[in-house]
Amino acid sequence: MKAPAPPSSPWQLFYGGAHRLRRRWYGSRAERLPRPVVSVGNLHWGGSGKTPLVAAVAAHLRDRGVAVCILSRGYGSQGRGVRVVSAGEGPLLGPLGAGDEPVLLAGELPGVSVVVGPDRHQAGLHALRRLEPPPGLFLLDDGFSHLRLRRDLDLVAFPAADPFGGGRLLPSGRLREPLAAVSRADAAILTGVEGTGRHGADLAEALRPYGFAGPGFASRTRPGTPRRTGGGELAAGTRVFLATAIARPDGFAATVRSLGMEIVGELRFPDHHRYPQASLDRIAEAWRSSGAEAVLTTSKDRVKLHGRLDLPLAELPIRAEPEPAFWEWLDGEIDRIRG
Repeated sequence: MKAPAPPSSPWQLFYGGAHRLRRRWYGSRAERLPRPVVSVGNLHWGGSGKTPLVAAVAAHLRDRGVAVCILSRGYGSQGRGVRVVSAGEGPLLGPLGAGDEPVLLAGELPGVSVVVGPDRHQAGLHALRRLEPPPGLFLLDDGFSHLRLRRDLDLVAFPAADPFGGGRLLPSGRLREPLAAVSRADAAILTGVEGTGRHGADLAEALRPYGFAGPGFASRTRPGTPRRTGGGELAAGTRVFLATAIARPDGFAATVRSLGMEIVGELRFPDHHRYPQASLDRIAEAWRSSGAEAVLTTSKDRVKLHGRLDLPLAELPIRAEPEPAFWEWLDGEIDRIRG
């Protein structure tokens, strides 16, 4: 594994310089919460396996007895200000009011609170005032580029299918920050790996020229059993119609095929699509002409489609499984930052 050389085009150098100025500006202005903050983020525009990794880290810390509160921006929502999505007992808001990923995390993580808001420092203070028990640790979802809030630990996910995003920023690349930004990360996690090997160590070594000094780890992405929203599993051989609004729909389709499902039709929408009525009508029409037994979607899309689509709906849950060495390292770091 080898990272690409730093870009040398004028536009890429200009964008990279703008990011450096932004980091310097926030370096002395970022605010701190009175509890430890762990960030899980990425350098890519979507599709890095970040959300399953957030869920895995939150569940691990919860099971250690830590009162975890996930702080999220609530991307794609229409809500305003700070909103409590879950106090640990399931979603209190829908995806329009909170965003699809916060609602998904709230539903999958009993015992973990979820709070959203554009100012995550204010969101954290709100959580400390309103939640019982008060959070003992904040988990910052998609937080690597959120420089307004200081964090005690930065975890960065890199998708195995495209770990370096072409090495370039938009518009000619797929990175939201230059690869040199990884120098401020504490650990790098290669998500979606297959098989065994030195995947995590190879990633860390590839990032050394960019100033990364931390450890690298690997994380597998495991599909669960496809299940109907009304109950019951989908057996292998079931004819399904795929409807997704994710960054990497090809990977989802490949996973569905690997489970023995027969894909007889598909509609792909932009990542974080809100599914207005026109989109629901398109899905219904395409499903009826496909002869599929169910509409199969991701868990993130299911929270937006359930109750709005009068069709047999099913989801394919996905979970992250980091290697054991990651959990050993993380436990040591959590003990350190909690004092």
